[in-house]
Amino acid sequence: MWTEFVRRFQPLIAGIVTKWVLRRGTLNRSLIDDLVQDTYLKICANNFKALRDFDFRHENALFGFLKVVSANVVEDHFRGSFSQKRGSGREEEDLEQAMASSRNPESSYSVEREILMREIAHCLEEHASEPNFARDYAIFWLYYRQGLTAKAIADIPTIRLSLKGVESTLLRLTRLVRAKLAASPAKSRRGER
Repeated sequence: MWTEFVRRFQPLIAGIVTKWVLRRGTLNRSLIDDLVQDTYLKICANNFKALRDFDFRHENALFGFLKVVSANVVEDHFRGSFSQKRGSGREEEDLEQAMASSRNPESSYSVEREILMREIAHCLEEHASEPNFARDYAIFWLYYRQGLTAKAIADIPTIRLSLKGVESTLLRLTRLVRAKLAASPAKSRRGER
């Protein structure tokens, strides 16, 4: 029974966790895996009390419940990691080492890429009121950040789109992001440097 539960809901939980982690502007696959496992731990806590007490009012209620639990696990993780005192548990960083790494072109590329990813996420989030936003947002990041093919994304049961539907969504969102970034003042500021 548990195997069937995991088979059925793993794509949903992993997709939601990935979406919320990406909203924080980071891509860390091991963190995503850990948070997916934390979601399962939360569901299993107290001998599955959350599932036993859950009121199934309609057929999609469980999907909504799992989405909320997954999102809360991610938010709790980030809230906990950012609420620690500044520098807590870290050794002091050598100033010369920090300056050397800031001159490193790979480090500069990494920072610029992270800024670009945040700008793209912001462009996409401006359309959060659109129907199927969560699904489309997940498709975009599964393709561009996780490296999944359109076919692999279409094969995820919770996506509920054909291969052509996934490709169409990717094309539409890519065009939207390109148009918004082309019109963005942040792009012109980067060009002036």
